[in-house]
Amino acid sequence: MWYTINDVDKLDTPALVVYPDRVKYNISLVKTMVDDVTRLRPHVKTHKSPDVTKLMLQAGIGKFKCATIAEAEMLGICNAPDVLLAYQPNGPKLARFIRLTKTFTDTVFSCLVDNIGTATAIAEAALNEDLIVPVFIDLNIGMNRTGISPADALELYQACAEIEGITIKGLHAYDGHIHDVDYGVRQQRSDESIEPVLELASAIYDEGYPAPVVIAGGSPTFPIIAQREGLECSPGTFAYWDRGYELAFEEQPFQTAALIIARVVSLPDETKVCIDVGHKSVSAENELSKRIYFLNAPELVFKSQSEEHLVADAGPNHHFKVGDILYGLPYHICPTIALYERAITVENQSIIGEWLNVARDRKISI
Repeated sequence: MWYTINDVDKLDTPALVVYPDRVKYNISLVKTMVDDVTRLRPHVKTHKSPDVTKLMLQAGIGKFKCATIAEAEMLGICNAPDVLLAYQPNGPKLARFIRLTKTFTDTVFSCLVDNIGTATAIAEAALNEDLIVPVFIDLNIGMNRTGISPADALELYQACAEIEGITIKGLHAYDGHIHDVDYGVRQQRSDESIEPVLELASAIYDEGYPAPVVIAGGSPTFPIIAQREGLECSPGTFAYWDRGYELAFEEQPFQTAALIIARVVSLPDETKVCIDVGHKSVSAENELSKRIYFLNAPELVFKSQSEEHLVADAGPNHHFKVGDILYGLPYHICPTIALYERAITVENQSIIGEWLNVARDRKISI
């Protein structure tokens, strides 16, 4: 099997392992799904890794999106040319963002705003350091988390265009609420949510401004947004993929590239096995049956999970022994990666090294 590791006995478990050949395949595949590689602005929240970032840079991807200052700093360290902090910085985060911009001068950093007060604060902080910060208007198109309604955003766009210290670049429209398994339903909902954004972009242009850059979508709607001419696309999970997206989005044939290696640590009764994958080892926000899928033991029925243990029913007369290795595919890879400081890399079924998940920390140096 593709995931088998010949020298797996070297690994203490639970361990995060990554298969670089499959990551490279996913990067090559994502490039074929858009007509122009400059339309790709992948989110680094999934991998948090300089090594994956460098693979993307080598593939000709030059624009990136991130959610934390640490992720932005990781991109700066990698000399990524264009980085959007998809967050509205305030207070200490704004001060860190300004330091970031001054430190990594080969990278153009931009950020989000959804109100005039924050836009003014960013401008003042920038002017104090002789900087001009590029900003995007954060639009609420149904996520109901951050952003301003497209119907109310023209006035904010116009106001930002007049503020010294920032330069208005475009619009940011994240549709994380759209993740229907049915592609037709997903496409309809995506079309409905993006239409007000396109109307706003047209109105901005009609007012005499340059055509705004529109950054839209995430992984579930990526193939839909990719079909719309000119929009920048921000998939992120494609780098590693996971069990949840593998089941839900069959039209995106990315390869799962990151696993959790685990061991059976106890046999508490005749039918139960206890595995060393607890809440601290795999994302636990889903129901118990949809947290991890063991590729070499799909028959296990999970009964309970605690901080360091997962108890499963293997049925009577099962074959499991203490010490047996299990290869687990997480249902949600993004928060799972954040639980590990490093990923062990595997090629040709052998351990070859490790990739540090540098940006899992909230702070690197800035």
